[in-house]
Parts: sequence; C-alpha cells; structure tokens
Amino acid sequence: MKKKFAMIIMGNEYNPNEHKAKFETTSQITYICTINNWNMLKETIEYLQKEGVGAIELCGAFGKERAQEIVEMTNSEIAVGYVVHEPELDLLFSKFFGN
Repeated sequence: MKKKFAMIIMGNEYNPNEHKAKFETTSQITYICTINNWNMLKETIEYLQKEGVGAIELCGAFGKERAQEIVEMTNSEIAVGYVVHEPELDLLFSKFFGN
C-alpha cells in the first residue's frame, strides 16, 4: 500500500480548483493542496482523510495553534506538521511576504 502525504498552502491568490497537484511514485502519493482562506480548510481536510492521507504538512501561514486545531479536526488520526524558520531569518521573511 502506498503512503499518502499532503502539503497545504494558504494564500489569498490561490484558486484551489486550479492550483493543486498530485504526484505518484511506486511507493508514495503526494498531494499539494491550496486554500485561500481558513474557512476552506475543513473541506480540504475531509477530502484528504477520505483519500487516506497519513501525514499533512502546513505552510507557515498556519502556525502552531492552527496546526493543533487540524490535529483535533482529524481526531489525532493524521500526523500534522507545520513549516517554521529560524528567528534570525525573520527580517528576510518579513521583507519577502510583507506588502
């Protein structure tokens, strides 16, 4: 049985119906999902659960608290991680993601 992994990216400019991908190898299936607001997340999580995804990685827009909400949303049945960076890179991230 293939392992199934997903990455969820959140951003205002994403169209989830268009901005998505699925990669399949001999041993794994990887889903890249986008959402453009927090309200879309539940539907995406439900889809990934139905697909049998065992691990979800979240972009940095989610943070620790929202990652924990997703753990609860999945009844602690899916491993959930989130992207972080070292504090010394804060300025570069602010510069890139800022207005």
